[in-house]
Amino acid sequence: MEAPLASRDAGARVEVLTAAARAAARTLAGAPASAKDAALREAATRIRAAERALLDANRGDAERAKTAGESAAFVDRLTLTPARIEAIARGLEDIAALPDPVGETIAAWRRPNGLEIAQVRVPIGVVLTIYESRPNVTADSAGLCLKTANAVLLKGGSEAQATNAAIADALRAAVQAAGLPAAAVQLVDGGREVVRGLLTRDDRIDVVIARGGEQLKRTVLEESRIPVVKHFEGICHLYVDAAADLAMAERICLNAKVQRPSVCNAIENLLVHEQVAARFLPGMVAALRRHGCEVRGDAATRALVPDVVPATDADWDTEYLDLVLSVAVVPSLDAAQAFIARHSTGLAETIVTEDLGAARRFLAEVDSAAVFVNASTRFTDGFEFGFGAEVGISTNRLHARGPMGLRELTTYKYRVIGSGQVRE
Repeated sequence: MEAPLASRDAGARVEVLTAAARAAARTLAGAPASAKDAALREAATRIRAAERALLDANRGDAERAKTAGESAAFVDRLTLTPARIEAIARGLEDIAALPDPVGETIAAWRRPNGLEIAQVRVPIGVVLTIYESRPNVTADSAGLCLKTANAVLLKGGSEAQATNAAIADALRAAVQAAGLPAAAVQLVDGGREVVRGLLTRDDRIDVVIARGGEQLKRTVLEESRIPVVKHFEGICHLYVDAAADLAMAERICLNAKVQRPSVCNAIENLLVHEQVAARFLPGMVAALRRHGCEVRGDAATRALVPDVVPATDADWDTEYLDLVLSVAVVPSLDAAQAFIARHSTGLAETIVTEDLGAARRFLAEVDSAAVFVNASTRFTDGFEFGFGAEVGISTNRLHARGPMGLRELTTYKYRVIGSGQVRE
């Protein structure tokens, strides 16, 4: 039976996109660092020059999202401002300024038989990035992939289609101006049939990076034949230990929750040791409320602050991405770590303590991609880690974990040089 026209069209589109990406990846693999860096700097210049067009395109996307009834947090992630556009441009320049990891020797040694063996970083090849809402991901993903000589296929959400297209146009023009193949950066158009087709092309696409809503990530994991680096939701925790500096704990909690609540590295659960709860929680709840944050608490929390909203079992496992925080009082460090093990999604957790032993235990025993002592989880970010930018924050355990920068977009090969050796 002949395939429907839509499926044939999607198949043809997938064929064109993947063939061009694979050819571009071969060319990029031999491109000098100077050409890649020139493309990144030119992309930053073009992004700045296109500010008005970007804001106009983004305004339309944001209005459509509001009309569709999307949440305030969703619209915030989607929205560009002049400051955010400048941050995108600076991010591309920061990537250009970083050392090129391609060709870096990770390790080298000489065998007794005279073979010279070196483990060397090389590009992964073709990267498919599927994401929602945030248009800065378009520039960050393309910039990091370009620096690491990977061709990238960018599939943003339909809610940011006009914004993503405007950013991608600037990037492709910059790539061409530097003498590199424009197909190194391709924005994927088309609907679900095209995405499904891409997810079957393990012959031409080497890795899929999925970041967005739970449904998107689950769908990609279920349908992909290609290895997936997943960016699952961020149910992050802050634990205030019995030995905490409580003024420091309040500053960190406010930053981790209210500075930008719509992002994955904002905390969703606050745990407080019972020895300091009475001194800490009334003031902390008042401070959160002054910033418009709703507080939900367990029975022990409500005994100290009676008008706190009762927390349900579901609250501990909810990524609010909004000004809502769940609070529990715990009897010990062990109890806090057990709570985190039950409810964390493995992205980032922090402890506030002056007890070196407690800090060491927390760092060693909490199993998340990023674990902090006396600092906000909001630092879980490629730029803040010094990577220049990131393509996502991996909650995988294999290949990459945490913010994915340049090194996480490479693999390696072994280069072996002999002088006629044969195996006996």
